[in-house]
Amino acid sequence: MYEKEVSEIERQLQKQNRWREKCINLIASENVLSRRARSLAGSDFAHRYAEGHPGKRYYRGTTYIDKIENQLKINLKILFQCDHAEVRPISGTNANEAVFSRFVSPGDVVMVNSTPTGGHISHHKEGSLGKFTRNIIDIPVTKDGYHMDVEKTIYLIEKAKPKIIVLGKSLFLFPEPVAELSEVCQANHVRILYDAAHVLGLIAVKQFQRPLKEGAFLMTASTHKTFFGSQRGLILSNMEEKYWRKIDRGAFPGSSSNHHLDTLTQMAVCTYEMMEFGDQYAEDTIKNAQALASELDRHGFDVQAKEFGFTQSHQVALNVKEFRGGEGVSRTLELNDIIVNMNMLPHEPLGNHDHPEGIRIGVQEMTRFGMREDEMFRIAELIKECIIDKKVVKEGVNRLRSEYQTVRYSYDSIEKKIETDSIKKTEKN
Repeated sequence: MYEKEVSEIERQLQKQNRWREKCINLIASENVLSRRARSLAGSDFAHRYAEGHPGKRYYRGTTYIDKIENQLKINLKILFQCDHAEVRPISGTNANEAVFSRFVSPGDVVMVNSTPTGGHISHHKEGSLGKFTRNIIDIPVTKDGYHMDVEKTIYLIEKAKPKIIVLGKSLFLFPEPVAELSEVCQANHVRILYDAAHVLGLIAVKQFQRPLKEGAFLMTASTHKTFFGSQRGLILSNMEEKYWRKIDRGAFPGSSSNHHLDTLTQMAVCTYEMMEFGDQYAEDTIKNAQALASELDRHGFDVQAKEFGFTQSHQVALNVKEFRGGEGVSRTLELNDIIVNMNMLPHEPLGNHDHPEGIRIGVQEMTRFGMREDEMFRIAELIKECIIDKKVVKEGVNRLRSEYQTVRYSYDSIEKKIETDSIKKTEKN
């Protein structure tokens, strides 16, 4: 009866796949799975439940997922040099919910980065944190808006005595001053929660900062931005066992039941890829972001935080107010197959969230397809031609993207090399 409707869904999916293969994706919160990791989707695990911990499940039939999950946790502890790894949250917000539900009570004071200065929605009154307390204070920032004002923040910690201070951002250009706050937080019994969603892959290979070593009580994250895994969440910590038991109950049954075993297997493969290829990937990602920012600045764009070298992460922030703002620029770029998102900037009022002055760019996905600094210069030129010169650049975008289709920093690229070498050997013979 509905066969035509089902076929239409399949056609839309195929259109999406074909279209995005032609696009330059610069969304800072996305990445791409390797072909090998993607091939695991749709296994029998897609149909199964595994509530509880490996070896102590509430369901039978979990022998094989138990082995995969146990090894994944071991690998994450090695990668992040931590004592505890919770892999059951199915998103970064779900991970934050698990923590807030066990460590924040009604009336507790919590300090967070404001939305304009980059704080994630789950850290605010309208998001997950707002379910547990309404006493949420914005962290003070320096004049540029992209750095914490440490002196004022310490003053607020001593005066307001927050239960938790939430660090980490969605617009995340520079490391947070975890070490600088650690002593005063300990003295005032304040726990530092570091949301590493955007920079998890950079942290994993020690190319951003090391929050747990610097004094964070907990680190939460999503796993599909700079950490090029499937879309899931993590909680990592070196806390005492008595506190970790709270996290355990916060993750299950607190914020999840079954934890999507299909994507867990993909995450296991992606973690091995990060362990093997992550160092070079993170280094190249940061270099690419800095190269793109510098070239956009040369072309006349108002690239943010210029006095600080633009960025130390995968992200670049632009004020495009003079070009119809973030909404207009992002729409124009999308028509030319360059995908970015509009984004509020630190100086903007909260009411600007639907029509912000800025755009946020992330280079991590294009880096994973093998683009390097020369390609970043070309992307900057295409953006300039599109936005400043008002040209149609779709053909140039598609042509550039067509040269980068294999996922690098993965077992895909190894297999591609073996295949290429084999073809060359055959042709030679």
